[in-house]
This record gives sequence, structure tokens and C-alpha cells, in this order.
Amino acid sequence: MLDIAGELSVWLDEGRRFAVATVVGVSGSAPRGPGAALAVDADGTVIGSVSGGCVEGAVYDLCLQALQDGVPVLERFGYSDEDAFAVGLTCGGVIEVLVTPVEGDPAVRAAVTAAAHGEPVALARVVRGPGHLAGRGLLMRPDGTRLGSLGGPGELDRTAAEQARALLDAGRTGTVEVGEDGSHCPGGVTLLVEANLAPPRMIVFGAIDFAAALVRAGRFLGYHVTVCDARPVFATRARFPDAHEVVVDWPHRYLRRTGTDGRTVLCVLTHDAKFDVPLLVEALRRPVAYVGAMGSRRTHVDRERRLRAAGLSDAELSRLRSPIGLDLGARTPEETALSITAEIVAARRGGTGLPLTVSGTPIHRPARDLDAPGRPAPDRPAQERPAQERDAAAA
Repeated sequence: MLDIAGELSVWLDEGRRFAVATVVGVSGSAPRGPGAALAVDADGTVIGSVSGGCVEGAVYDLCLQALQDGVPVLERFGYSDEDAFAVGLTCGGVIEVLVTPVEGDPAVRAAVTAAAHGEPVALARVVRGPGHLAGRGLLMRPDGTRLGSLGGPGELDRTAAEQARALLDAGRTGTVEVGEDGSHCPGGVTLLVEANLAPPRMIVFGAIDFAAALVRAGRFLGYHVTVCDARPVFATRARFPDAHEVVVDWPHRYLRRTGTDGRTVLCVLTHDAKFDVPLLVEALRRPVAYVGAMGSRRTHVDRERRLRAAGLSDAELSRLRSPIGLDLGARTPEETALSITAEIVAARRGGTGLPLTVSGTPIHRPARDLDAPGRPAPDRPAQERPAQERDAAAA
């Protein structure tokens, strides 16, 4: 439910009664992953989504029923070969949805409030287990403090807290199996742990018109966006009103002193060697998710030569996306921003960047751990590589 925490926080402040349906399991092709949520209040107002439309009507009815009788329910939805119009996922997948009335549980309330304010927090709830555990929540914070109880023995709470802390540290939402007695061996209790982290960072280096469009696109995708440029006349709030931060500093110096993690994306749009080389040396040695640099193919060849001379290894250079973006034929700043963010999404989700009509890959695929520190960028299909790379591969 934390993915709709902003709206739920308002409902809690207004004292509304509501029920929440949360995706707790997915198999096959499905449009939403674990943690996706839909909520319905006592007046029938609905927010969120669990399936992109396939089973929303049935889930809506389950939420109203939960509000009426106060009983949580776990429901499975899948595609029906016998009746394609039956309630189910026409994309062929199967999802499990936990529907629970929210009746003022302090841990749930605190988790929703924290997530609505962008604070890192994890919420563990029982999906399967003894009936007396249903509907309870346990909140875990990064500093190890916790709130609430699942209602079982103290050892169960301690184990749930450990599992929640581990998933929070990894920034993942998922289910875990534990024993009813709190043992780590699967044995009677399934927990859903929803993790909420602060938004990932996008740092755009180079205060140019293309950067302004990229800032807007990055913010739309949910990034906390920073623009950095050493030239104060260009790096101004007036030129970048959509950025969360505008920093006047030498790019490599700012990168050295700012915080990044395995979800951070770095976009280098300066295409000027005196800025690019020291910045990219720093960037390509950091455990970030994506590093891309703008410039022509000729610029890329010269930049790569300079980076090798600065001491970067082949493995470090393999992480660089240059020229930045997918080949969309982009010309305008907005089209270029779309090209760049499309490549970022493909890198994060394991996409090929090819049209779905010819890719042959699943549309909804399992999440890939592309945010792991130090992981190099995956190999790109031949159609995406610069011409000199394709020629070298063919030689």
C-alpha cells in the first residue's frame, strides 16, 4: 500500500474508513508487481490500481466487502481459457491480492505517513498464517527501531523485523516465508514486506537546453533531479524551475562530495573535455545504476581515448553509455530527453530497447537487480551500439 501512501495519508488525516488491496504475488505476465495497491473508502471512492484494469472491478467489490465485514481476504486472479470475459488477467498471468480493512493500526498509519513524506520505511504484514495474525502490521525503520506487532510470539516479531530490515536495505518489496514460532525456516507464515525508499537521484551535468527537457522527464519518472554546472550564468533556478536542486560547482568536485547509491543515474551533457574527463573518471568508479554522456560519435572516440589515458580500465569504460540515449531519431530537446530516459528505463528493467513487435521478449518480465553496486551495464543489442562497436564486433 505504500505506493499510494500520499493519497492514503490524506484519507487517514480526514478520518476516512477504507480497505486496501495489495498485490502480494505474481507469476507469468502481469502488469503490476508486488506492492501495487488499490484502496476504496466507505463512500466508494477508489485510488490506485492492482492490474492496470483487468480485475479492478472484482477487487473493488472485495474492498467494499472487507469494509462491511472487517475480514481480510486473499484472492487469486488468473486468465480463464474457458471464458476470456471472466474476471481474470487477459495478459495470461496470475496475481494474488490481499484485501484488508484499515482500522487504525498504528504501524500501518505510521508507515503510510512516513512513506508519504518520502522517508525510508518497511511495513511487514501477514499474507498467510493463523487467523489471529491477519491484518496486523509491523513497521521497521533504517535505524532498527520498530513499531507494532504481528500478534504472535515475540520471536515472530523479531524475525519479521529482521526480514523487513533486509528488504529495506535492498530497496525491495516482496514476500518471505517464516515459521509460526519465528524461526527462519518456512513453516506456516508468509509475510509481505513493502519497502519505501527516498526517490532515486538523477544528476544532470551541463546547464543546456537539452538538460531542461531531461529534468522535466526525470522528475516525471520520479527521480530527485539535480542540475550541476560550473557556470553561474547558466545554472540558475530561473532556467531550471523543475529541478529539485541547481548547483554551481565543477561537476567532478560536486560528484565527489555528494551522495549517490546503486539507483543513481548520472547524465553528462556538457560534451566538453575539460568537464567530461575528470567527471567521468569519478562517475565510472562509483557504484551507480547508469552513466551516460552526450556527444557525437567522433566526440565519443576522443573521449574514450582521453579516459583511457586518465587510467580507466576496459571494465570501467564498459559501463559508459555513449553516445547517450536510444536511437529514436531524436532532434528536439524533448525528443532527446525521451531517448535518454528510455535508455535509463531499459537499463534499469533489463529491456532490449527494440520494438516489442520484433523483440520476442516478455512484455512484463521479472525485476532485474540492475541497481547492484558496481554492476556493469548489460550488453546492448547490436542495433543499439555505435557504428564503430558494430564494426569491431564484426571484424
